Amino acid sequence: MEPRWKGKGFKAKALAEPMSKIVSQLQSSLIQSDAHGLLTGCTVLIAVKPEQTDLLDRACFGKRIVTAEKDNDWFQLGLEEAFYLCFSLKCLKVVGDDKCPKNDVELWQCMISRKPNFPDFYKAYSHLRMKNWVVKSGLNYGVDFVAYRHHPSLVHSEYAVLVLSEGEDEGNGRLRLWSDLHCTTRVSGSVVKTLLVLRITKNGNDVASPSCLEKYTVVERTIRKWHPEQCREDNMTGENRTKQQEALGKASLKTKFTQKHDVKLKPGLVGIERGIGLVSISLVFALISFIVSRWFWSN
Repeated sequence: MEPRWKGKGFKAKALAEPMSKIVSQLQSSLIQSDAHGLLTGCTVLIAVKPEQTDLLDRACFGKRIVTAEKDNDWFQLGLEEAFYLCFSLKCLKVVGDDKCPKNDVELWQCMISRKPNFPDFYKAYSHLRMKNWVVKSGLNYGVDFVAYRHHPSLVHSEYAVLVLSEGEDEGNGRLRLWSDLHCTTRVSGSVVKTLLVLRITKNGNDVASPSCLEKYTVVERTIRKWHPEQCREDNMTGENRTKQQEALGKASLKTKFTQKHDVKLKPGLVGIERGIGLVSISLVFALISFIVSRWFWSN
């Protein structure tokens, strides 16, 4: 499926400013300012300067919150976004209720306490982010995430992402029934997205610390709806395709010619046709008899 750009020239704009470059600029800016975030509930709040606001917007991290404060702008980050900035990019420090910065293990445990399946979701999120995909919530589409090639203002999302934990697609988890898979693909297809299933395998490792993420494996599978009208010979060479089209054209003309001249009469019309034939024969015999009789009497 080709990316669907939202306007003319947006593709060139995205190529001129790749997402990896924007994220790198954001990382440098947050490190220089010694940025801190406040963990509250299932979100992390961060106060930034106007120039960092622009970078967060362009890099697609979090959601801006409108406040009356003039000096700083506030952003609300999801758990996966905050931990990615803190653990993977090392450009954000997160504090809790005690106002003390948490190390990676402490923050990891806090995230899990708020979201039990956080390890699998974060592995899927970081897996796509490291490949320079923009990852946002897929709640509106009935999936876990949606993935964009670049900024959502430039291009539509291409993938509807579903995260499956180890064993979830075999036991009592999602996609265990054919109807589940059918419904998910139908929804994804209706919004012009390809369903991407990321299966997270822990390989026997626990979740005591974020170091376990290095031993996790991610299996990617895309699932598309089958279109019956698709021909399996669409990839034929040009010469073979031309010959097939010519043969189909001749067969079509022959069929039309046969249908045009093969006229079948209804039962009532058949009787009328037979009657007209008998009358014609009678007139011919009458004419012959008249000519013979005139010749006989004239002699």
